[in-house]
Order: sequence, then structure tokens, then C-alpha cells
Amino acid sequence: MNSRMKTLATSFISGLVGGLMIVLIYSYLLKNNSPTPNGAGFGNKNPATTQIFSTGNGSRVVYGTPVDLTEAAQKSVDAVVHVKTLSRTQSIGSGNPFFDFFFGDPRGMNIPPLVGTGSGVIITSDGYIVTNNHVIENADKIEVTLNDRRVYEASVIGADPGTDIALLKINDTELPFLPFGNSDSTRVGEWVLAVGNPFNLTSTVTAGIISAKARNINILNRRYAIESFIQTDAAVNPGNSGGALVNSRGELIGINTAIASQTGSFTGYSFAVPISIVAKVVSDLIEFGEVQRAFLGVVISDINRQLIEQYKLAVRDGVLIQQVESGSPAQIAGIEPGDVITHIGTVRVRSVAEFQAHMIRFRPGDVVVFTINRQGKVSERSTTLHNRFGTTASIRRTDVVALLGAYFRPVAPSVAKTLGIRSGLQVVEIEQGKLLKAGVQRGFIITFVNGEPITDIESLSKALQKANNGGVYVEGIYPNGMRAYYAFAL
Repeated sequence: MNSRMKTLATSFISGLVGGLMIVLIYSYLLKNNSPTPNGAGFGNKNPATTQIFSTGNGSRVVYGTPVDLTEAAQKSVDAVVHVKTLSRTQSIGSGNPFFDFFFGDPRGMNIPPLVGTGSGVIITSDGYIVTNNHVIENADKIEVTLNDRRVYEASVIGADPGTDIALLKINDTELPFLPFGNSDSTRVGEWVLAVGNPFNLTSTVTAGIISAKARNINILNRRYAIESFIQTDAAVNPGNSGGALVNSRGELIGINTAIASQTGSFTGYSFAVPISIVAKVVSDLIEFGEVQRAFLGVVISDINRQLIEQYKLAVRDGVLIQQVESGSPAQIAGIEPGDVITHIGTVRVRSVAEFQAHMIRFRPGDVVVFTINRQGKVSERSTTLHNRFGTTASIRRTDVVALLGAYFRPVAPSVAKTLGIRSGLQVVEIEQGKLLKAGVQRGFIITFVNGEPITDIESLSKALQKANNGGVYVEGIYPNGMRAYYAFAL
């Protein structure tokens, strides 16, 4: 046998032996990893068992058990509701608001009621429901439909445009609800479910992972807005707003609020308000009627290369103090422009979004310790936080505030003397409500309501009670001396 024949024979024998070895290995793996009748997966009665497979080149690939989200989905669908809103029919007037208000406009045209839809999440067995403020804003009637098709009329307990969270209530007991999870402990890459009613498709469940945390997308164009969203790639579309973001244990970790899209439909990015923020908002709305925001009295910004060079900063994470308000808690604590806040208490903050998300958990009057870095020197500063009016008192939403959508204070005597008025009640903040719809702006001083002089909240409340659900005619003046008159119906 020549050398060529010997080489061919050797190659043939080697190939045959190698092929037999591969068949034997494959048969062994197939035997030990074949599907089982109980549906557990690749041949394991215990679905938590790790799977090991040969790649054929001597290395091994280890696969963990796929996450089972069926139980979380089953827990969620019954607690997520369909929210339908109706706005009151309006009319096109003559252009003269006083004429239209008191006499009506025979030329007016009826506009069909505006219908809106969204989602909500039952959070207690006695009917408290969380949704987005933008779902129910300006609604005159709110209807809630459960997954079992029971229908309820819901009342608004309170709403907070700054976080886009609203709290509703329906009258029933023993309702299905979702328990709160811990959004602080969630991790990027963790599996989540988005549950809601996109395009009126009720009880829709989509899955994805957490893509990022503490995301600010500048979508809440409001005073005191707080954006520290959980970003996910679970599909969210119009109608999902106010629905649940749920972890694999079936716990509520966020309220789906927004998508990033050029078309209005899902393109891979959705955003949810973390449950840590939702829980604080809900608690305050139930107790006070509005969210208690605590202020340090600073203007802050995220740190970038330009600011590092400008302020000669020694750290890259944290929030930079650019301005400090006179008499604020920050000034009292000795915090200065150029300082970097790195911790609130023991919690590390790396961005404005993280700073805001943690600050909303406090109330006016709380004593908080801030860790600051001043050109490389670290120190702690303790201070008592204020409300937005500069005091430590809790702010309650009174009936007048709820009705008119504004906060007031008696006009200062010096201002009254300058304007030539005896007294008045000045609008210091205004939001959605009767006054804003009528055209009233911040700073307006109410001097008379239906001919009754206004000096304080009590006199305003009495004047509104006398109106007895009729028309209200408001007289007043702006700080620049311009007199104004407004009318609206209760």
C-alpha cells in the first residue's frame, strides 16, 4: 500500500471515529434534555434547573430558565381598568364673554361631548384608582370599566399635574388590586409587563425590560414638574396612559405615562412614573388634597464638561448649585453657588432627575442632611425644608382652592395703598379651574365678588356660597394698576 493510500485510510478511519463520537454525544444530550410531558421545557421537571449545552467545539453555553410572566399577567389584568372621560358640551359664543355668560348666544352651535380614554390601576380593595392627570384633566364625567365589565362612575380625589398622577375613587369593596413593589430596587435589564387598554383593546399585556432609570424627557411642561421616569421597551400606545408597569412578581412598580415617538405610536421607548413617586403623591392627595412639596430654595443643573471647567469642580456626579434664593433653607444651611450636592441623607444623587425624585418624598418641615462637595472638600449641611410659600406648614386644598383652582393671600397694605384699594385677595398661584378658564392670571387681586368686598378666604367663601351655584362676577386689579372683570358659572 503506497503512502497516498495510507493517508486516505487514516483520514477515513479518523472521520468515522469522530462521527461516531458526535452521534454518541448527541444521543446522550438528547436523552437528558428531551421535552417532558409536564411542559417544563428542555427535559427538566424542575424548570429552575440550569441548562448546559455543548457548542461542538469544546466550549459550553449556559442558559438560565426563561422568566415566566404568566402569573404576573394574571394578577394584573383584573386590577387594571379602562377609563373613559366625557367633557361638557360647549358652545361657540358671540365673542363677548359677559353677554354670552348672562344671556347666552342664540347663534351658538353645540359641540359634541369630547370623549377620552385611558387606563387606571386599582390600588386598594375599596376602590382607589391611580391614573394619569392628562387622562382625566378637564373631564366632567369619568367612567371606569373593570375587566369583568362592571361599570362605575368615578370621582376625582385629587390630581398633581407636576407628576402627571391623579387619584380616583369608585364605590365598592373587595375589588382586585395590585400591591406596590419597590421601584428603587429595580434594575436595568429586569423583565416587566405593561398592562392597559391601547386603542380601546381592553386588558392588553405586553412585555419588555427596563431600559433605563431616572430618565428626564422634558414632557411635563408644568411648574414644579418632576421627571424621573422608568424607561422600558414594553409596547405602550395611546390608551395605555395610566396603566400598570408590573414586575415579574405581579407588583406595581410604575404608572405608564408617555412614549417617545414621531408618529404617536410605539417605536421602542415608553416611560412610567416610578411607584416611589406615585405612593407619595397618593398619600398626600388622600391626606391633604394636594401634594406636599418640600423646597431647598436652589437652582440646580446636571454636571457637564463645560460646568466642570467653569466651576473647577472636583466631582462629576451630583447636582450643581447655580443659584441660592435669599432666606431659603439652602442659604440658612450655608450652601453656596458652585457647591455640588452628592447625597440627600444617605442616598446618592447623580442627576437632577434623581435629586427631584428623592426630594418629592419629603414634606415641608422635614429636617434633611445634604452632603456637598465644595472644590474637593466634603461636608454635611442640615436644614429644615420649606413649602413653596416659604413656610414649614403643610398646604391643604380647601373647598375654595379646589373650586377656583388658585391659591390666595391677602394683599399687602403697602400694595393696597399704592393701588388705591381698601383690601383684596391676591392670586399667588393658579392652575386648572374656574379662574384660569375665565382668563384670570397670576397676581390678580380680587376686590369684589358679586358686589361683596373680599378681604380674606372666609369672605371669598361666603360670597361664593351666596352665589348658590349661579353666576359669579369678579372685580379686581392687577399690580400694574390695570382693572379687570371676569365672569363664570359655578
